[in-house]
Amino acid sequence: MPPGAPAEGCAGMTEIKTKSLAGLGLTAQGGAEARVTGLSVDSRTVKPGHLFAGLPGTRVHGGEFIQYALRMGAGAILTDAEGARIAAEELAGNPAALIVVEEPRAALAYAAALWFEAQPDVVVAVTGTNGKTSVASFTRQIWQALGLSAVNVGTTGVEGDWEAPLAHTTPEPITLHRVLAEAAAAGVTHAAMEASSHGLAQRRLDAVHLAAGGFTNLTQDHLDYHADFEDYFAAKAGLFSRILSDDGVAVIQMDSLRGTEMAEVADRAGLEVIRVGRGETCHLRILGLRFDATGQDVRFSWNGTIHQTRLELIGGFQSENVMIAAGLAIASGSDPTEVFKTLPQLRGVRGRMQLAATRTNGAAVYVDYAHTPDALATALKALRPHVMGRLICVFGAGGDRDRGKRPLMGAAVAENADVAFVTDDNPRTEDPAAIRAAVLEGCPGATEVGDRAEAILRGVDALQPGDALLVAGKGHEQGQTVGDTVYPFDDVEQASVAVAALDGHLT
Repeated sequence: MPPGAPAEGCAGMTEIKTKSLAGLGLTAQGGAEARVTGLSVDSRTVKPGHLFAGLPGTRVHGGEFIQYALRMGAGAILTDAEGARIAAEELAGNPAALIVVEEPRAALAYAAALWFEAQPDVVVAVTGTNGKTSVASFTRQIWQALGLSAVNVGTTGVEGDWEAPLAHTTPEPITLHRVLAEAAAAGVTHAAMEASSHGLAQRRLDAVHLAAGGFTNLTQDHLDYHADFEDYFAAKAGLFSRILSDDGVAVIQMDSLRGTEMAEVADRAGLEVIRVGRGETCHLRILGLRFDATGQDVRFSWNGTIHQTRLELIGGFQSENVMIAAGLAIASGSDPTEVFKTLPQLRGVRGRMQLAATRTNGAAVYVDYAHTPDALATALKALRPHVMGRLICVFGAGGDRDRGKRPLMGAAVAENADVAFVTDDNPRTEDPAAIRAAVLEGCPGATEVGDRAEAILRGVDALQPGDALLVAGKGHEQGQTVGDTVYPFDDVEQASVAVAALDGHLT
């Protein structure tokens, strides 16, 4: 029976699943007890007997919604002292059990794990600013090539031997543990997760038992949420200092910014560390790369033994992602020699250095999710060895997000591309022209084209034999957010249409 499924009573009646507060690791004030019938973080989904978690938020405290949860019949309330204060009037005299804890997010994570009771046998997680999706996907693909039932969980949803959509890279604990339990019930034994800084800071992964954790890199991003760069690093470091158990293994990219410090965090936590990179102290060491139009050959060593493999992947950074994925597979129990045999089978993730279209003159169009200064620079530098002619880039910056990175994004493209078009990304509620102006401060020689479809068309039109175009920023996304509305938009589709129109393939 799948975890969380209703049990059948002896008379053939369906029983509603319940658990005591103690069974969820919780203790109510005054020793009050309740039989919990479900978990909710959204007051609109509360059903009679549910445990509702009123969590502190960045804009509004969830305690504001306790009153609505109580009206819906919540049998228990989990919150902190501030949430209890906000809802004190509604809680007074209400029979619902009240659980007040210092860290309600962590308490909810453990309660969700105890409620759903299952996860795949082997789970790994990877954190970092860039590369999480590719590493998680590559790890899943390695496992599948080894004959294991596997999924990856993150930005692109749940993919692999069991699939489901997700709204967030790292879902809140109730969704996360439901998904893990359902995957396990479907026969999935291995899962690779993306661990976002938001998810780590908000304790969403705290109750997931991880066999290994990976770190890719750390560059400026999400400083609209984190207080500063040190706070951002601390959130990522929580994967190794707090979540990985003592028997877990850390796989660290040593060549990246803060890689050495992250390895030190893992060392202090008493974890075994697999170091990845080009340095002599690395266990998985990249010794050389040779690029061509369709991929790259990689020479590397594992604990001193030299190997060589072919990757049908564009960009030197992908070899780093592959090595981290291989490290995670090895760290979680797979045989190294067998892991290395699978690497030529790996294929890129949608929207990650994806070949979207090729013009009749041979010029290629790639789509990539790069939306930070470092990611843009990395993507363009990675493309350069594969391209004989010019590098053209169409890019923009998102609204309602870290404003400080916009001119830095422009500078990254100005330094690494030959031709640039600055356009709209997801402007959200900001003035698109103001966002473009901030980007243009760092890339004053770029051509400004507000309409993204037109910018892609003009970028494709500029392609000459031997050139390549990178359309950056949105990757796999299939919508563009303007104001509060999401309009259908797919960079891959737009690039294909532009090539077809300019090369006379449309009928």
